[in-house]
Amino acid sequence: MNELVIKNLHVSVEDKEILKGVNLTINPNETLALLGPNGHGKSTLLAAIMGNPKYKVTEGSITLDGENVLSMSVDERSRRGIFLGMQYPSEVPGVVNSDFLKSAINARREKPIKIYEFYRMMESASKKMNISLDMAQRFLNEGFSGGEKKRNEILQMLLLKPDLAMLDEIDSGLDVDALVCVSEAIKEMQETTNMSFLVISHYARLYSLIKPTRVAVMINGRVVLEGGVEIIDKIDSQGYEWIKYELGIEVAKEDKNMNQVSIGTCATRDALGK
Repeated sequence: MNELVIKNLHVSVEDKEILKGVNLTINPNETLALLGPNGHGKSTLLAAIMGNPKYKVTEGSITLDGENVLSMSVDERSRRGIFLGMQYPSEVPGVVNSDFLKSAINARREKPIKIYEFYRMMESASKKMNISLDMAQRFLNEGFSGGEKKRNEILQMLLLKPDLAMLDEIDSGLDVDALVCVSEAIKEMQETTNMSFLVISHYARLYSLIKPTRVAVMINGRVVLEGGVEIIDKIDSQGYEWIKYELGIEVAKEDKNMNQVSIGTCATRDALGK
């Protein structure tokens, strides 16, 4: 992948505009942390890039290496190397997990993967994710715990080796051990491939483990700030209210004081007993 370029992207859901002119570029071999309060469009952006039909693009463009992503079907986007690790993975009764994974791999190959090669890959990836091979024979996500679903998403990423992995709160619902397991898998891909990552999280702990190369902040359906990892520390210590005073942007909110909404370091410290 050379770059994914998003220009003036407007997206609506059920006739309500969520994204209001997003401009963002994801460069090759970088890890971009996408921050912002809940309800300001982060997950909508990832869904629009992936092609979820619920999200209607009303204006703007998304290009991948100069090609029009918006003209591609969802499966074409996947074959072009775009992957979405979902915040809420769906349960799919009747579809065996291993069959799903093998079909996903074959969709990106000229020749179907050989069975022994597939199971060798499955065994290796499952060990990395601390997932029992028994899960391969269960229906996709059916009866999985929240943590198992998230680790299964990362398992897919390890097997598919996409060019761009978009991870939507992949760390939510994980205990400390599972969080470390997920972050180690991401770090391995960062170090051994040319993958790019677009990562949403409310937890500074994940970002401290995977070490983003760049940070973007989304407020009111727009990317209002880009910069280095120091932005994560500032948001974690001060919340988002400072954006109003430093950038002159009124942060839309419901009932919580935005100074009290950090990206979660305190919750992580509680889990770690610190």
